[in-house]
Amino acid sequence: MEVVSADSRAVYRWMDIGTAKPSLAERARLPHHLIDIVDPDESYSLATYQRQALAVIARIVARGRLPLLVGGAGLYVSAVCDGLALPDVPPDLAFRALMEERARVDGKDALQRDLELVDPVSAGRIDPKNIRRVIRALEVFRATGTPFSTWQTPRAEPPVKCVFVGLQLERQALYARIDRRIDAWIAGGFVEEVRDLLARGYAPSLPSMSGLGYRQLAQVVQGAVALDDAVTQIKQATHLYAKRQMTWFGRDQRIHWLDAASVSVKDVIDLLTSTPVGEGEARRGRLGG
Repeated sequence: MEVVSADSRAVYRWMDIGTAKPSLAERARLPHHLIDIVDPDESYSLATYQRQALAVIARIVARGRLPLLVGGAGLYVSAVCDGLALPDVPPDLAFRALMEERARVDGKDALQRDLELVDPVSAGRIDPKNIRRVIRALEVFRATGTPFSTWQTPRAEPPVKCVFVGLQLERQALYARIDRRIDAWIAGGFVEEVRDLLARGYAPSLPSMSGLGYRQLAQVVQGAVALDDAVTQIKQATHLYAKRQMTWFGRDQRIHWLDAASVSVKDVIDLLTSTPVGEGEARRGRLGG
């Protein structure tokens, strides 16, 4: 078996604690792919991920091994398992700056209204507070003339077939586990990790730094927010993110759900290996908590 990461933040170097990357020892025991492949100030798109992930899966299968697509980034998983037709549109920095200024002057709802006019489906899917994704949808439409939601339509014949396995916890137990993990991250040097990123010249405004915890702790390092307040904000934001994840994946009837409170590694492996799939197909798992 080899793991193919489906984590939109684990691709970045020097961002280890807040992305919960597997340790070097864990990676030595089991090969992991698509981790630490770009610097935090490099552009990395969903289309790029899809292309790289499918290439990695093909190489793993050619070696006679089983690829496991592991992570909780819903679009990353869908890009591979559903074969989304994705626009490889490079970032338009000038357009993004213009849209960010419009949001600052006219409010976030102004961008949402713009998106509703050209792509009401994406406008209904994307949280208006997620300005970066709203701008990306507008950017893709501007470059291609095709709504972002149309690009995200699954292909009739996906490039790989997947067995879907999800781990779930009762919500309050999940929130408690999240809180313990964040406390462990802080104790383990998360603030120092963010301080090092800023010292390397990576600005809090970078897309890579928008991940949960990084932007809040950048404010701590800069003296704008107290650590206790930032930790509270991180926990609350992570609870909301976990809730959105479960809503996203909960709609997918293909997922075999297992109880994370009692499941063993053997249970997961047995399910993956006993569910029939054709040659060249991938297994996919979402690890919760």
